[in-house]
Amino acid sequence: MNNELFQQAKEAAALSDYNRALDLYNACLNDEANPLAPGESGLIYHQIGNCLTKLKSFYEAIQAYSKSTEDAAYDAVGTVNCNTGMAYAALRDWANAVKHFEIAVSDRSYPTPYKAYIGMGNALLKQGKSAEAGVAFREAALDESNPDPTKALLNLGVCFMALNRPADAVASYESALQFDLTRDVRNKLYSSLGQAYVATGQMQEAVDAFETAIADKSYFLSASASVDYQRAIAAISQGNPESTQGLPTIADTSGFDVAALDGVQLTEQNPYVVDENAVSEDYYFADQYAKTGDLAQTSDERFFQSTDEELEQWSKGVVKMERKRRSVGLKILLVIVILALLAAAAGLLLYTQGYGYPTQEAVVEQLFADPTSPDSYANGITSEDIADMSKLVADGSTVTVDGVDRSMSSSTAYVTATTPQGGDVTYEVSLVRDMIGWKVSNLDLYFASQQ
Repeated sequence: MNNELFQQAKEAAALSDYNRALDLYNACLNDEANPLAPGESGLIYHQIGNCLTKLKSFYEAIQAYSKSTEDAAYDAVGTVNCNTGMAYAALRDWANAVKHFEIAVSDRSYPTPYKAYIGMGNALLKQGKSAEAGVAFREAALDESNPDPTKALLNLGVCFMALNRPADAVASYESALQFDLTRDVRNKLYSSLGQAYVATGQMQEAVDAFETAIADKSYFLSASASVDYQRAIAAISQGNPESTQGLPTIADTSGFDVAALDGVQLTEQNPYVVDENAVSEDYYFADQYAKTGDLAQTSDERFFQSTDEELEQWSKGVVKMERKRRSVGLKILLVIVILALLAAAAGLLLYTQGYGYPTQEAVVEQLFADPTSPDSYANGITSEDIADMSKLVADGSTVTVDGVDRSMSSSTAYVTATTPQGGDVTYEVSLVRDMIGWKVSNLDLYFASQQ
């Protein structure tokens, strides 16, 4: 193999110039002056698959990974199949994703099976298989190669909530608390723990967990967590800090996304270059959305009533005409009230679903247009924090918002900035609600799925 071309391809990929990297890898494959030794074809196709995944050409990436496994001398079956599973998951082909994750964990030489187990768990959740997903997350948490089982424990807790086993969810969340966590993840964890406590009837523990989550005022409870928080407070105020029967909650796993897009880094088994740019996995787990109960029924009120005095003052004919006139007015008023209520309900629904004005996308575009402007940032963000975040923004970039995870009080936008030189830089932008609009609370580099 032409090692010089291979190294140039690696350097281009490290600079996010994936198209050039692909050209160089293909040049390695077709260099007749430097024939490939056993195992090198598999290695190159592995790298080609990674580049294609970065370019979101998932079908082509799957084909490249398949050619990599055809090289029997290339001993990275587990890693390549895990990456293949990620590509299938990115295409929302959950069944094939699970199949390749299973092949990955069956490879005894695969050094990091926990990554495949996490991808498998996410794909199983997308299929509604909470029990099977829980088994996968449990294996990921117990895997000795897993340097930080926190993510697996968090996701295992969500599976338990979906299976109506809140006591087991509490145990998973409490186990996760034994590890070092970032501030945001710890706050999120305490919020989830609070909801699990509510479901088990431990109201005082629930209140303590919720208040720990919001203590530093950097985290806002989701709509469902806010409801559970108020329920727990109400139970304590009524003298019921411990309930023999908890309140029902439902785990919504729609917030999960696949490893290929959200946090697992593509592993590049390469005997020529050590992967020294590895980054830790991001945390990504779902909210538990509680039932809010039946809506209060509005009473049927009569807006106009005849009185004895009225009957005395007017003849029956006059009263009849007056009532008819008022009936028409009542109908008009009722139509106006109903339309107003429908408009308010629609606005409230959009608000709780994370929509507002200006939108998250508009705020993100404003941020990248002028990252030093305090107008884009939430209250409490210091000028020093703004300066640090603005340094991450590449000047003159063309910004594309790849997607937004929305909730009522907080949202996360995933952004790709294309530099004038043609490279791509990905960001994760955290936003918090500001009246009906949004403000930026944090900006960080985001490393999409690369294992």
